[in-house]
Amino acid sequence: MKIHPGPRRLAAGTLAAALAITLAACADKPGSAASGPPPAAAPAAVDYNPQPYDNVKDGGTLRVPGSVIEQGNTFHADANLSAARFWFWYNADAITYSPTGEVQYNPDYYSNVKVEVVGGNQKVTIDLNPKAVFNDGTPIDYRALEATWKADNGSDKDYYASDTIPYAKITSVHAGTSDKQAVIEYKGVNPWWTAQWLTFMHPKAAADAKTFNTAYLSKVQPQWGAGPYVVTQYDAKTGDATFERNPKWWGKRGKLDKRIIVGLDPQAAINAFRNGELDYASTGTADQFKQISGVRGTQVRKGGSPFEYFLFLNSKAPLLKDPAVRKALLESIDRPQIASIWLQGLDYKEPLPGSALYYSFQKGYHDNVSEVIKFDPETAKKELDAAGWKPGADGVREKDGQRLELGYTFTGDDPLDKATAGAVAKQLAPIGIKVTARPTSEQEFDSVVSGRKFDLFLAGNRSLDPFGARYLDGFYGSTSNENLTGVGTPELDQEIKDAANIADPAKQIEKANEIERKGLALYGFIPLYSGPSIYGVSQGLANIGATIFATPLPETVGWQK
Repeated sequence: MKIHPGPRRLAAGTLAAALAITLAACADKPGSAASGPPPAAAPAAVDYNPQPYDNVKDGGTLRVPGSVIEQGNTFHADANLSAARFWFWYNADAITYSPTGEVQYNPDYYSNVKVEVVGGNQKVTIDLNPKAVFNDGTPIDYRALEATWKADNGSDKDYYASDTIPYAKITSVHAGTSDKQAVIEYKGVNPWWTAQWLTFMHPKAAADAKTFNTAYLSKVQPQWGAGPYVVTQYDAKTGDATFERNPKWWGKRGKLDKRIIVGLDPQAAINAFRNGELDYASTGTADQFKQISGVRGTQVRKGGSPFEYFLFLNSKAPLLKDPAVRKALLESIDRPQIASIWLQGLDYKEPLPGSALYYSFQKGYHDNVSEVIKFDPETAKKELDAAGWKPGADGVREKDGQRLELGYTFTGDDPLDKATAGAVAKQLAPIGIKVTARPTSEQEFDSVVSGRKFDLFLAGNRSLDPFGARYLDGFYGSTSNENLTGVGTPELDQEIKDAANIADPAKQIEKANEIERKGLALYGFIPLYSGPSIYGVSQGLANIGATIFATPLPETVGWQK
């Protein structure tokens, strides 16, 4: 969960936006996000002013908000969405996607690609652009892909890699007719192989586990990058950064002179956008939607979303080790009410999400959640009774001298998160679970996630490719570095590995849905909502906005002619 070669990237709930809303208002209006029944599928519209390279002006400075990045190596399990977005502005964008997920090879890196199956085993041959070099002069050849594979295949556990199963299916990466031809040999077939090779690492960055794990800790490594832009300034304490045209770039010249990132919290970013100090700001709430609307010289872009937000339970926390407690808790979460808190006032409707793997607008989607987790607080009470948790004098359940008291951790101090924490506490109180809000700073997000410093935690995942089946391990694998909840079993791990070996995409998706239902029955999390993608942008800005799966290349971003 979380972009290395393109998985889902974790984002804090507070990064989506803030909404000044009272808990009472939320509790009184479950379903007030929009009138009428929800649609059968979430909207899949895009709105980002797509423009060809030749229709974008030369020059200009793009000013966007950003945040402090603790782990900047996008292949590392602790890297989040902000790190992924940062990475792709100064490293290779070798494969991109259309809004609906069609694969696009970037000839500036991969000049030719051939995929074949020989004797039941897949072989991918990639001709690398002869001109392609890292910024330190090292040629981009098969060694870069080989180093990436070795760091991510899970054979050396000291590499804290995020997505090991697909790389473990590779038996070798070697030179073909020359060093500029990489041959990737698989055991069996991987229909989603492109997601592994959206980008790659400099061999020096993957040379050993210590470098892999620490070289990008609160640091950038521009000498190991490649692309139309390079990082020329970076402040690890604030998140401020400047990207300028890369004089060593061999492809089309970047349209922008500079891209400046200003480290700001969500509300400060909105204020800066309103004051003309930023060219871009994102939001997902009614209050901030109003704030970014009607700003002189700007426009609002609104479309479908490849985000999904979850309530995660830490199965390693003492009081949540018991699956019966987790099951009862999730059966008592009123998802429409939580969704209404976040979607109220946006004139937007969507169905409740039914999968962590696919969105309702995608082929292969199945509502697995509704088949596994039923909203039924009365049954939840009986389950807690059966598990030995008896109500105390104040209604809070007790067992073996312990009270069933849990913390709801959230980062930042915006009212929307506080309202959500309050709503969850009110929903769980009737079944005898006491929930206490535990706010912490925005800067603690990475450590909360990587150290599982929570009982309950709301966070989101942004899908950077459309291949949901390949993320089974990240959500449900017991040994996955990306599994935030810690749930899983050896038996399910084996099923996940076996599913990855199914060559037929449709059959693999069908099996993935079956496995997901088993994974959901471990009661580690529940999907809550997706919401729209809403952006305020300077008038005429090209190739920025609600893109769903589209990934416009950095050199194409700028102002329309």
